[in-house]
Amino acid sequence: LFPGTYSVNRGASPAEIAPLVLARFNTEVLERYPSDVEDVVPLSDALTIASLLEREARDFDDMRHISGVIWNRLFTDMRLQIDATLQYAKGSKPNQPWWPRVLPDDKYLASAYNTYKNEGLPPTPIANASLEAITAALNPVKTDCMYYFHDKKGGFHCSVTYEEHVASLKQYYGRGK
Repeated sequence: LFPGTYSVNRGASPAEIAPLVLARFNTEVLERYPSDVEDVVPLSDALTIASLLEREARDFDDMRHISGVIWNRLFTDMRLQIDATLQYAKGSKPNQPWWPRVLPDDKYLASAYNTYKNEGLPPTPIANASLEAITAALNPVKTDCMYYFHDKKGGFHCSVTYEEHVASLKQYYGRGK
């Protein structure tokens, strides 16, 4: 489903709205997604990465940097370890808020969406991806970074090594292991 604002009649049924959403997806995404790109990055993978960016990033520049880290991890068969996937797994359970706070024990959840336990991409997108996020998924910043986090003020920090990552976490949050 392509996120956006749609003008519909009051009381419109899902059957009436679905063609509008599909047409917008076709115009905004599929018409801009040539077959040579599909051959390299299947649309399902691009949408899944874009959904991760939608939840993890603060703006387009952030999306492109995080995309670079995600691709680096995928290329080296490293687990993605993305907290938003834990939120999705937890939010899928009854009586849980949809995007709940991630706790350390959540890294052990039995879920196909747990990117701390499972390698590669989650099985499906975890959120509706904007055109910005899809663009960032396909146009990552070239980086050597393998780790990232945001500080309390929203600043983006990335590190090449785990040791650098832990040192940055200690600097900004006073903890890390």
